[in-house]
Amino acid sequence: MENYIYINDQLLPATEATLNVRDLAIQRGYGLFDFFKTIGNRPIFLDDHLDRFYHSADEMGLEIAFTLNELKGMISTLIAKNNIPDSGIKLILTGGYSDDGFTITGPANLIIQQTPLVIKNLSDSGIKLMSYHYQRQLPSVKSIDYVQAIRLQKQMRESGVGEILYYYNSIVGESPRSNFFIVTNNEILTAENNILKGVIRGKIMGLNIPGYTVAERDFTMDDLFAAKEAFLSSTTRQAHPVVAVDGRPIGDGQPGPVVREINRQLFGLMEKE
Repeated sequence: MENYIYINDQLLPATEATLNVRDLAIQRGYGLFDFFKTIGNRPIFLDDHLDRFYHSADEMGLEIAFTLNELKGMISTLIAKNNIPDSGIKLILTGGYSDDGFTITGPANLIIQQTPLVIKNLSDSGIKLMSYHYQRQLPSVKSIDYVQAIRLQKQMRESGVGEILYYYNSIVGESPRSNFFIVTNNEILTAENNILKGVIRGKIMGLNIPGYTVAERDFTMDDLFAAKEAFLSSTTRQAHPVVAVDGRPIGDGQPGPVVREINRQLFGLMEKE
């Protein structure tokens, strides 16, 4: 079946969906995106993702040419047209066509694309991380700038890890595509500053985990290595146990009970959607 993509207000076969090379996303990597999933053709946490999408656009000085209801209507049309029940939908807003390849001179271009997505519960699938000293530009914006993360892929493969963990001046931040949490004796902590506050991160902040307080507070690499458990959170991963960082085990080096309970509750929230 042909896959369809929106380019602005045009619904086109994927093979016909194109942008001019003068777009600032091509010329300078200027643009932003958001990503949410569908389960059984139903968008999950859509309002949260669209709120962040409009916030990112405002922070980058780009105007979305469609109202919230118009955008929701386009998403519904795309879902019906493609009929991919379990999927990931990416909204991309580019810098628009530029006369000099640097200055914003034209309206932003909107792309909406949909691809199949396997929904997994990763509670028992531990992942190993590699730390890297780095702070993203405009951390509160979900920009398309993934230069550092892509550049490090070769080093990740050579180190046998599945993801990077950014830290800056010993303060733990985030991963390129996920937020990061640690579990102490009585707290579940995630960084407060200089990160992108993900939608799943926000849902976890609202959970009631017996025996634990969920809080946002900056913590150090030393705190990480003293933790009982650690995990990543994102739209595609939900909560994904981290079993080692830089070759050092976290806790007993196995997925733990706290992340399993968090995933149980997250999947419950997703079912309500």
